[in-house]
Amino acid sequence: MPRAFASAQISFGLVSIPVRLFTATESSEKISFNMLHKDCGSRIQQQLYCPKDERTIERTETVKGYEFSRGQYVTFNEEELKALEEKSTQTIDISEFLPRETIDPIYFQKANYVAPDKGGARAYALLSKALEQTGRWALAKYAARGKQYLVILRPLNNGLVMQQLYYPNEIRSMEELDLGDAAIKDSELKMAVQLAEMGASEEFHPENYRDEVADRIKGQIQKKIEGGEEIMAEAEQPRAQVIDLMEALKASLASPKPRAARTASRLPIKAEKDRKPAKAAPRKEAAARQRTR
Repeated sequence: MPRAFASAQISFGLVSIPVRLFTATESSEKISFNMLHKDCGSRIQQQLYCPKDERTIERTETVKGYEFSRGQYVTFNEEELKALEEKSTQTIDISEFLPRETIDPIYFQKANYVAPDKGGARAYALLSKALEQTGRWALAKYAARGKQYLVILRPLNNGLVMQQLYYPNEIRSMEELDLGDAAIKDSELKMAVQLAEMGASEEFHPENYRDEVADRIKGQIQKKIEGGEEIMAEAEQPRAQVIDLMEALKASLASPKPRAARTASRLPIKAEKDRKPAKAAPRKEAAARQRTR
């Protein structure tokens, strides 16, 4: 059973439907590579470097800046940015119902599945069926994680999908492109239509298609693993030893010192004894002179 990443309320008019949100796409299928040090296999760490001070800095020394002119920034600290965030209401507030043909897929961004929560199954099913029969999608606003999202609710397989949309300012205009003004002959258009009809299908079957590049990369990865080629193990970081002091002392007392160590430890003492008579002679002579007096 998938785990919901959020709970929400679909709201339109006086109707409120408790729902749960689930991720509709799987990013773990993407193949990603890590940057390793070629010599030892350790993963490379990214550091924050200040080119002016010529040193590595801590994240606490940074602020966020918006470049409004080349080389000029207006800065914000975390408290200022936090105050600008949208309050998360966890409400999917429907504003209007639009014909699905009026929303071009170019606006589509991220998709999430919507499932009914406790007590919302009947109202959820009614909304899904109503959207399916009317051929309309519900346009709504959704606030979460400090941001406000423009979304649509659309029916799919007796359920609902919440499709996040790009805002208009995030879509580039095709008017910026030079599309030309080539004249099309009727005979050419007729042949193009016939060609399209030859390969026409009435249904979309995505299971018939695979990411062939990803399959080739996965195959090569498996080949290298099975063949033992170019396998690089990450170097272990040195760990501090945890020593039990009492056990270490007991072990030290229990193990006798090597003979060489005992001999070496006596050498300074023996030399010191050999030197004592030489130092003591003057004292004896002085004591003898004092007794004769």
